[in-house]
Formats: sequence, C-alpha cells, structure tokens
Amino acid sequence: MSEQHIDQRFSVNFDYPVVFTRDVFAPDSPILVDALDRADRGRKHRCLVYVDSEVNRLTPDLQKQITDYFAVHSDHIELAKDPCIMPGGEAAKNDYRLTMEIVDTIMEYKLCRQSFVIAIGGGAVLDAVGFAASLVHRGLRTVRLPTTVLAQNDAGVGVKNGMNLHGGKNTVGTFHPPFAVINDFTFLKTLPDREWIAGISEAYKVALIKDADFFEFLCSNANALRARNDAAMEHLIVRCAELHLEHISTNGDPFELGRARPLDFGHWAAHKLESMSNYRIGHGQAVATGIAIDSFYAMRKGWIRETDFDAIHHGLRESGFELWCDELNRRLGDSRLEILRGLDDFKEHLGGELCVTFPDGVGKKKEVHEVEEGVVENAVAFLREHSTHNAEQSTRK
Repeated sequence: MSEQHIDQRFSVNFDYPVVFTRDVFAPDSPILVDALDRADRGRKHRCLVYVDSEVNRLTPDLQKQITDYFAVHSDHIELAKDPCIMPGGEAAKNDYRLTMEIVDTIMEYKLCRQSFVIAIGGGAVLDAVGFAASLVHRGLRTVRLPTTVLAQNDAGVGVKNGMNLHGGKNTVGTFHPPFAVINDFTFLKTLPDREWIAGISEAYKVALIKDADFFEFLCSNANALRARNDAAMEHLIVRCAELHLEHISTNGDPFELGRARPLDFGHWAAHKLESMSNYRIGHGQAVATGIAIDSFYAMRKGWIRETDFDAIHHGLRESGFELWCDELNRRLGDSRLEILRGLDDFKEHLGGELCVTFPDGVGKKKEVHEVEEGVVENAVAFLREHSTHNAEQSTRK
C-alpha cells in the first residue's frame, strides 16, 4: 500500500467579556446574569460558586449577598449548593487533593457542560478552581471574579490555569479560557497593603515591554498608588488588563506553543524566589524583584539607559516594594547563586532552549537565548547594596 498523508488543520475561536464594575452582587445588578446568559439566552443556569477563604473573612456578608442575588434572579440562575469556601493564597494550588475535591463536588452535583463554576478570589484560587473545572467533561464553563489587584489586572484575565507540584510554580495546568471575567473594584477596598501593591509589579512588567506612556504613568503615580488612590489604581488595572488581553489575542500564540513568552518578563527569578521561600514571598513581590534583576541586566547590556533603570528601581521602591530578600544570598555547593536555577527551570519549561524576554528600550522587547550569570550576580549585589533592610542595619552600626 502506498503511503497516505492527511494534513489536519482547524481553528477555534474564543471570546469572553472582561467587565469592570462595582457591587456585582447588588440585587439590581444585571452584570453576572447577563454574563451567564450570553450563550444560552432563556436557559436557567446552574452554578457552583467557590469563594476564597480570605475574601470570605474580609467580607463577612458575602455568602448572604450571593444567595440573595441568586434568589432575586431565580428565573435565570440557580445555585447547585451553598457557596463553597476554599483556602486562599498558594495553599489553593499546592495540594492536588483540593483539586480533586473540587472535581468530586462538580460531579456530585451533576454539573453539565452548560453549567457554570464561578470562582471568587485571588489568582491562586482562580487558577485552582479553573484547573479543576477544565478537567471535568473536558472543560466546564468558568466565570472568574478576581478580588485582588494582581488577579484583576493579570492572572484573572488570561487563559491559563495551574497548580504547583514537585517544588515548581505552575508545573501542572491547562489552557482553558474563562466564559467571562468580572472585575469588581469593591473587593479591593478590603485588601491589606501587601496585596494592594502586589499587582503593581505586573503593570511594570507589561509597560516596560509594551507601553512607554503607561510606564511613565506608573512612575509618576507611584506614591499615589502606594497611598491607595482609587482612581490611579483603577486606571492601572484597566490598562494593564487591556495590554494583557491585546497580547493574548494578537501575538499569534495564545496557548504558548512557541518558546517566546513576553508576559513572563521578570518571571524566571520570580517563580524561583516563590518556591525557594516556600511561597512566603508573594507573587507580586517576587515579580518586582525579578523585574529589578532583569532591568539591571538590560542596562548593563546597553538595551536600556541607566536613567531608565533608575526610574524602574525608584518607581518600584516608591510603590512599596522591598526588592531585596535573603533568598537572593543563597548559594549551591558549587557556589552558584541558587536563584540562577530559575533559568534552568525556565529552559526546561520552554522545551530545552532558553528564551528570556528583556526590555529593548522602554516599551519594546527583545528575546535572549543566553544569560550571563556574572551580570545577574552584579544585579543581586546591587539590590543587596540598595536594600532598605541592609541600609537600616548599616545605620544602626
């Protein structure tokens, strides 16, 4: 029999709204009902709701708001069961048993592919719930209600879900676009300062490689952002989310099949710092440090000016980030900085060839396949020298 060859090719279109609003569970708000109803108008939609335990603690009446909202709109939506409370933070992503508990609950309450799983919380909860939902019936419809700055401007608007296994960040996961994203600014009012500033680093990340004007805004408003100015933060969230969504829809690789991942600028070090600290260092803080390291590297290589680096370093510090952490001091038996293993992890994750994004002038980017470890050592030394913690120790001496 002669050889036969069939070339199979097809495309799948995804679309989902990202809505910015307030008081989504106010009885007269149509936002959630309209989002659920957009594909199957007239159908009564069954929903399973998961709530981040920290959000539940900070918003004590949230469960009642949710059940009251579903009661008011009972002609259109119904709860499969009372809202489920689950651990927040990286704990949501570190235990596979929790993922399987979500899967078991979805199966127990017989959600079908036209039902909805609604996740309310920070990025880790959105990741964990989205990952579990993507496994059932090869993918249930998910609606994300991000409640942190970092989730509203970054983690919650994209197409990825994941969990942490074997000491790595997002080592297991799926690409499963949400059915809708609803960013309710009201949730931000309850955030502690650490979580309020966490998402600012992701804004610097995307501004430095995509939008020089946005970078200028971030630097000019660093103090206002740190001081919890609502208008400045809402502008940051909307513009940052817009840039992320634009990248996903126009870069030609939404599911990251290639090696270049621009939105991971600053993340090779960030992910390693998170795991090295057993997630004591939050993602936003780790990304700020990663951006500082990679921006110093770009300055030393002549890709950005020294004044650009000074603006980056000053802006991150003025926004509230301490860019030094003791994990940066840790070395392996061969005296290599442990943080450099983040490059090895990145290389493995990308399929064997390193490809790291750096700024090439503010607002532009370049891909690099080799990183000089000595220059990274210099970057770490700079952060140590300019650390607030170390400066205070020197003063006391």
